[in-house]
Amino acid sequence: MSAGTASFREKGIYKVTIVGSIVNFVLVVLKFVAGILGYSAAMLADAVHSLSDFVTDVIVIMFVRISNKPQDKGHDYGHGKYETLATAIIGILLLFVGFGILWNGVSSIYAFVKGEQLEAPGMIALGAALVSILCKEILYQYTVVKGKSLNSQAVVANAWHHRSDAFSSIGTAVGIGGAILLGEHWRVLDPIAAVIVSFFIMKVAIQLLVPCIDELLEKSLPDEVEKDIEQALLSFSGVSEPHHLRTRRIGSYCAIEAHVRMDGGITLEEAHTTATAIENKLKEMLGEGTLINIHVEPKK
Repeated sequence: MSAGTASFREKGIYKVTIVGSIVNFVLVVLKFVAGILGYSAAMLADAVHSLSDFVTDVIVIMFVRISNKPQDKGHDYGHGKYETLATAIIGILLLFVGFGILWNGVSSIYAFVKGEQLEAPGMIALGAALVSILCKEILYQYTVVKGKSLNSQAVVANAWHHRSDAFSSIGTAVGIGGAILLGEHWRVLDPIAAVIVSFFIMKVAIQLLVPCIDELLEKSLPDEVEKDIEQALLSFSGVSEPHHLRTRRIGSYCAIEAHVRMDGGITLEEAHTTATAIENKLKEMLGEGTLINIHVEPKK
């Protein structure tokens, strides 16, 4: 990845993350005020969830600068896995937030079954939940598009954290709306909705964490990608018997190492030209930042 491309990518990630952090900060203040004035425990929990979004924005800003550093003496393959680490941290936070919502919801349902009276929320809390749903869905759409265009796992992960907050606000809105419109006997809708939403949040967290774990454990690229790489190698005249193919993902880019055989009678310059052409083709397939090491061996 060239310095100019890395700088453009870093600036793009900062921009989308700062926009998200500003929206999150405003929503955190709005939700805490609405939760306090509206006597809504659900809204206060939703505010805590939004606060976790704000924290992940800070994590992304911190780790993206590190992950975009070029290769150095201590990091021959660059710093891409710092972005993977940031994604994993976001996934772990999501998992804990989802479990916390689940625990609080189940506790409230148990209290209701035992005959305890759940507190009635106010209209200001319902209004805040509806505003949060709208803002967070817009923020999700904006962030996920930017994350994919910038090829950033951490930004896409942060987009899903925005959507999880929208899901949480939907559950909050259903519970608050049910309690206001249907009366005290339906106030249990709030914790029931929260429990349902918590499973969606934890599912997203697991979907984010599994690829991170695979990458940190040096899992190879999918079989279909490796087959495409082998076909690309064989598409060059004079190249045969691709073997010892090793692949892995490093943050937003890949690393590939492969051995190929060429006619031992060709010149060193011809072999080098072919190897360079192979590298360029693989970068077109997998991204400009792909690290490629092609070993040329004479045919037996």
